[in-house]
Amino acid sequence: MNFEFSKIRPQSRLAKILWVASLLISLALLLVPFVFRLDGKTHADWQQFLGRFHPLVIHLPIGLILLVPLLEVAGVVRPALREAAAFVLALCIPASLSAVLLGYLLAYGSGDIGVTVTRHMWGGIALSIAVMLCALARPTWSIGALDGPLRFAYPSLMALTILLLAWTAHQGGSLTHGDTYLSQYMPAPLKRLLRVGDTANSSSASGSFYVKQIHPILDANCVACHGASSIKGGLRLDSYEAMMKGGEEGAVVLPGNPEKSILLQRITLPTDHKKFMPAEGKPPLKADEIALIQTWIAQGASGSATTLSGVAVREEETPPPPVGDYSKLLGEVQQTAKAAGVTVTQVSRNPGDGLILNTIDASANFGDAQLASFTKFAPYIVELGLARTAVTDASFDTLAKFTQLHALHLEDTAITGAGLQKLASLQQLRYLNLSGTKVSAATITPLSAMKQLRHVYLFNTPAQPSMATPEEPGKARQAL
Repeated sequence: MNFEFSKIRPQSRLAKILWVASLLISLALLLVPFVFRLDGKTHADWQQFLGRFHPLVIHLPIGLILLVPLLEVAGVVRPALREAAAFVLALCIPASLSAVLLGYLLAYGSGDIGVTVTRHMWGGIALSIAVMLCALARPTWSIGALDGPLRFAYPSLMALTILLLAWTAHQGGSLTHGDTYLSQYMPAPLKRLLRVGDTANSSSASGSFYVKQIHPILDANCVACHGASSIKGGLRLDSYEAMMKGGEEGAVVLPGNPEKSILLQRITLPTDHKKFMPAEGKPPLKADEIALIQTWIAQGASGSATTLSGVAVREEETPPPPVGDYSKLLGEVQQTAKAAGVTVTQVSRNPGDGLILNTIDASANFGDAQLASFTKFAPYIVELGLARTAVTDASFDTLAKFTQLHALHLEDTAITGAGLQKLASLQQLRYLNLSGTKVSAATITPLSAMKQLRHVYLFNTPAQPSMATPEEPGKARQAL
């Protein structure tokens, strides 16, 4: 090696200050996780408030870091770009430190722990230190003051920084989308090659209702924040045993007592409530998913039971076809809804996905006549929430006109089931909740011929248990 060591030493007072400052900042970053340990407990609200800017801020250092090597390469042709690279690299330092600080506030404030959280944290710390090292190494590299292997110090550090960025970003993506985000739809040969795949969710009985019905709901909506990778509030929902153990606030499932079970309370809160789950802007659980969890808890929250009384479930079938375009009728729909004191919402921006009518704000005053006022819009409504309303068996004539209906809630109404056979024309009906009504084993007989039904709830009715057994081919299999 033919070089003078003095050439690589800081030559100015400013350079010495930068080296010392970088060393002190690096030591502080390395000490923070040991001083303020991620213990799975929630802390101050202001920490969570500031921490929630992390997903917004994190994209700035990512873009800046990726821009630096592009400017360095382009600087071979246009030397002025090399000066721009130095400026961008300098900006990477405060951007990276801000992202790390906000990310740590988010994890510490919300009580977020887990393997992936820890990896993401250390990745961010290592990345920030690597960026500072790049900024310190670049000046001597840019003027060609180094000979031998040391002339590759800056390029090597930049390559290491890019690798750290990719790895840390992957850990962050896993926190947001779950560990299986990349592997879920990976081709089978590639899965075998990389040895990735689904892991056992629990030691519960493989054919139990929990494994077949409850765990898929939790896995799709909750495990990203309450799994092995990320454990917010000390709670894991990726297995039956972990869920029953509870979290920072104690047990979240109280068998036989859904009203006092924190799990059910959180998923049924108003979406704007600070404790609503799923959090962080994720969509709420569907009504049928909430009903599954509620009934399962009410009947003991077993991890091994394969059937429970009062609900029949069929295997998933092909998705229903889209409805017509209701765009021109939307104003009239909203006027009718306002007059009836109910709400009608769009499933999505795509008109083909249909409308949802919810009567929760006017349930006691909404009866057969009010339902009939929506007949004109029946071909576009895919879900009717008539629970706890004043509708009676006389409404079955009107309901038969809702030909695109996917889900029908009639729980806790005066329905006896007389005229239930009129629903046979609803070929898209997948979900029917009759819990808490007066339907009997005799009046629900027509349901056995409605092979399109996937979920049927008869909990707390004279018709309990369900109308079919698992051995009856072609009929609804009892899953609760």
